[in-house]
Amino acid sequence: MTILMLLAGLVLLLAGGEALVRGATALAARFGVPPFVIGVVVVGFGTSTPELVTSIEAALIGAPGIAVGNIVGSNIANILLILGLTAALMPIAVDRAVLRRDGTVALAVAAICLGLALFDVIDRLTGALLVAGLVAYIYVTIRHPACPDCPSPPDEDARPSRVPMAILFSLAGLAMVIFGADLLVSAAVTLARSTGVSESVIGLTIVAVGTSLPELAASLVAAFRRQADIALGNILGSNIYNVLGILGTTAIVKPIDIPDDIAGTDIWVMVAATLLLLVFATTGRRICRLEGIGFLALYGGYIGWLTVG
Repeated sequence: MTILMLLAGLVLLLAGGEALVRGATALAARFGVPPFVIGVVVVGFGTSTPELVTSIEAALIGAPGIAVGNIVGSNIANILLILGLTAALMPIAVDRAVLRRDGTVALAVAAICLGLALFDVIDRLTGALLVAGLVAYIYVTIRHPACPDCPSPPDEDARPSRVPMAILFSLAGLAMVIFGADLLVSAAVTLARSTGVSESVIGLTIVAVGTSLPELAASLVAAFRRQADIALGNILGSNIYNVLGILGTTAIVKPIDIPDDIAGTDIWVMVAATLLLLVFATTGRRICRLEGIGFLALYGGYIGWLTVG
């Protein structure tokens, strides 16, 4: 029953996130919001909704391992699993402007997360500062886009065009995400307690990969359409959203205790993965297939270490 609840929660999160993105994007387009702003704000927030609702739900029921593990694990999976798989299928061209700005911000955000790990609790004031940082990042991104001529998200033609349908998609998507997050977190906590696996490991693996599936789907679609360069910007943006927006908002709702195991190891893995990504992206201005396979091997080793440990 617990496994069925876990799977049902993941399905609802994925379906709800997709519906929410489509509906909100259609509404924004209908009201004349520029495509680039839709990509940065609407799609960015929409694809991060599963992580956001899941972390808030976990914090509210007193499961900080799942709340923080979801964020840190998602960022690790975004780089090592999603970018690795995308590059293994199709080498990723690197735009220098995107790398210089978004790559630098992503590394700074990972370093900030590492600094916060020195404290036992992320309080509401710190959460508000993180969210303020996200607002500033979005403002700069909209006013001074690093890649104004980059192609639009690959699923743009599949979005609903009528306003009532767009509203229905948005509301239904939001309801599915909230209900799915409740199922997922409840099942994850039950699974952790019944198997003796720590909540942190469950959050870093099953929950993190599950809530990152929208990014995985978007990146794979981009790779198959030979637009793999979209994936790098999406992943960097997602990692920035996860720490500044999701961790910040969750801490505002309820201050978060950072588990010692995540603070001592997994946040360091996140920083190392971000650094390795920037090194690979800088050399040759592309992430080649061999580097993508290397990312996948590292992720497999990391998951194996978590499981055995």
